[in-house]
Amino acid sequence: MPDSSTAPVSRRTRLLATRVLGVGLAAALAAVTVALAVTGRLGLYINPESSWFAVSMAVLALVGAVTSFALPLGAEADHGHDHAHDHPHDHGDAHDHGTPAPRRPTAVLGSVLVGVGGAVALGTVAVIVLTPPASLSAEIAMSRDTGSAPLFQGADTVALAATGDTASFGIGEWASVFATATNPEAFDGDQVTLTGFATPGGDGFQLTRLVITHCVIDAQPAFVPVTGSDAPDTGEWVTVTGTVRDVDGTLQVQAAEVSTVDEPSDPYEY
Repeated sequence: MPDSSTAPVSRRTRLLATRVLGVGLAAALAAVTVALAVTGRLGLYINPESSWFAVSMAVLALVGAVTSFALPLGAEADHGHDHAHDHPHDHGDAHDHGTPAPRRPTAVLGSVLVGVGGAVALGTVAVIVLTPPASLSAEIAMSRDTGSAPLFQGADTVALAATGDTASFGIGEWASVFATATNPEAFDGDQVTLTGFATPGGDGFQLTRLVITHCVIDAQPAFVPVTGSDAPDTGEWVTVTGTVRDVDGTLQVQAAEVSTVDEPSDPYEY
């Protein structure tokens, strides 16, 4: 078996491409994960409670990548034994006369599929690496709005709200109360100060926030209707100070003040 350093250029290229598309891309994603954590922007993609796990796995991936690149090209395909001695046979006249064996159609198809898959993987990683970190947009929130009650809060939220202990409530908790409370009159008069971005809806606008459980893939929009104020531009971040009102069995926030604010460093709720 010839040493990889003296192998034909095509074989060396194939071996290098295999390593780049495997270990190289994994290392790139791991490096991006660590960089986002160091700069405090990993929360734009995953729940901060899961950050320790993501960073730990990224560090392990980087250590494994460095170790694997220390191996000579082709070592991962050698399997630790000499195929020439394990499988002795007569290669026939085609090899004796230097005539290459014809490639089977399945082998050609496999090479094409590997090439296409590698190009897609490389493009995906390139987009992830080169695209600046950003929060999900208001358009995504509106596209995920099913009009149904939020799925990320339970009966405990409504029970807690009924005791008046709502100081720590965000839009997600209040959205659950607004959608599921069977005694809306109990919340009439509660004072709230909430921060989110504006989306269209109702007589005023909807104060919206995206709530994630694990990562942005499972992000769900939560919103509370706001009245008594002109609607800000869609996607504009505002802080609303007002009072919860029961209007014919439907809860809404009657705004006393709506102030434009910058997007928070952590734009999601959990």
